[in-house]
Amino acid sequence: MLRSWSLNLTITSTSGVAVYLQIAQQIIDEIQRGRLAPSTAMPGTRDLSKKLKVNRKTVVLAYDELIAQGWLTTQTRRGTFVSADLPNFTNLEGTHQIRAQTTAGIESTTDSPISYQLPSANTIEFNDGIPDTRLIPCDTLSRAFRHTLLGSQKATKLGYGDPRGAIELRHAIATMLNMERGLNVDENKICITRGSQMGIFLAARVLTKHDDYVVVEDLSYPPAREAFRSCGARILTVGHDKHGIDVLGLEKLCKQYPIKAIYVTPHHQFPTTVIMTAERRLKLLMLAKQYDFTIVEDDYDHEFHFSHRPVFPLASTNHGDKVVYVGSLSKVLAPGLRVGYLVASKAFIDRCAHEVMLIDRQGNSITELAVAELMVSGEIKRHIRRTFKIYNDRRNALMHLVSTHLNDFVSFDEPSGGLAFWLRLNQGLNINALEKSALSKHVRILPGTLFSATAEVTHAIRLGFGSLEIDELTVGINKLQDAFREII
Repeated sequence: MLRSWSLNLTITSTSGVAVYLQIAQQIIDEIQRGRLAPSTAMPGTRDLSKKLKVNRKTVVLAYDELIAQGWLTTQTRRGTFVSADLPNFTNLEGTHQIRAQTTAGIESTTDSPISYQLPSANTIEFNDGIPDTRLIPCDTLSRAFRHTLLGSQKATKLGYGDPRGAIELRHAIATMLNMERGLNVDENKICITRGSQMGIFLAARVLTKHDDYVVVEDLSYPPAREAFRSCGARILTVGHDKHGIDVLGLEKLCKQYPIKAIYVTPHHQFPTTVIMTAERRLKLLMLAKQYDFTIVEDDYDHEFHFSHRPVFPLASTNHGDKVVYVGSLSKVLAPGLRVGYLVASKAFIDRCAHEVMLIDRQGNSITELAVAELMVSGEIKRHIRRTFKIYNDRRNALMHLVSTHLNDFVSFDEPSGGLAFWLRLNQGLNINALEKSALSKHVRILPGTLFSATAEVTHAIRLGFGSLEIDELTVGINKLQDAFREII
């Protein structure tokens, strides 16, 4: 039986993260280190709350979070235990260190698929990392819409409203960002958009004019590049590696050109899934201040980070005035709901509101109010807990499948988060031939060339797993193995 004194947790009141989340994440860290083995008894909530000097309800919330995610289980009259179904992380340490080349990358951004092709019957679609719409809590969602429609009818909220979006949703998002992502914003610094792509476009409209220089990474999200290009920007590219963006290369560009903005996805870089290191984050922020450019930070799937606590956004730092933050609820709920948001200074948001008036007048107030109700009631958080475990299971299953069936053809780095893998083809394998062979076997993949700003042939694949169940992943990888064998 684990004694409460042996579970050494540290609570930081100034961290900006809710206390129960700090407790939950540190317990996860202890499990993954192998210090808390499967079936280990946890201290009681009363004992742990006394030790940490917090309210018992806070510890109960932390345990509930961990139980919902599958890390802990409860046994009647016995207590709470580390789940027996978890692997022994001490024994597994190092077993997933798949061969990796030094050209690691970053992960998909925004809430829309890259392929722009409609799914075909009987075809396994490895998209860019969209969520599984089959997991949507339709009953809960329909109740929220019903409440909103009835309430809005009485409150006359079906007419024109604020182009920045419903204040209820802006307030709910501000609370979430402040409590869970370390930002310090209010509803006046938020503009609701129809997905993160609209947020990127609005940022491009406000930031850039004809012939301004904008930097993107060599491999990045194509619609983001095109959003800036459509506003007349000149696109410059910079490299990246397993630590994130090449800040030395960026500094050279800054000395050559008057950079106006840079678009990045530091949490899960698109398309390679690399997390930008703390050192490079700080250097990027310093360059933004030194050379007076704006960082457009796309944090498209912050919620799905599996290896450790999600890293705080660049926008949470005291350099936040140099960051425009783009987020989305589409990965959490469904792409079809089209709910994203943009966070910046009040003056910047007011300019975004002016652009909204020109193209859309306002968003969908009914959807915004319904989503706000789901956030305030805690339904979205509960949905995230449920889907988090499902997506983590799928991630682990895909990692095993790729390691078992594709090990002779590809290498990859285990992604810490997001809903996709970045597979690098071994030397001598042709990505174009593989794409054709896979399609002939009813498997659609996204070749790395799609994400290249220079259209350079990139011998890699972005393999989304979020929308596929484990049996579908199994079929897809088996067929992909056959496709590899065919092109050797």
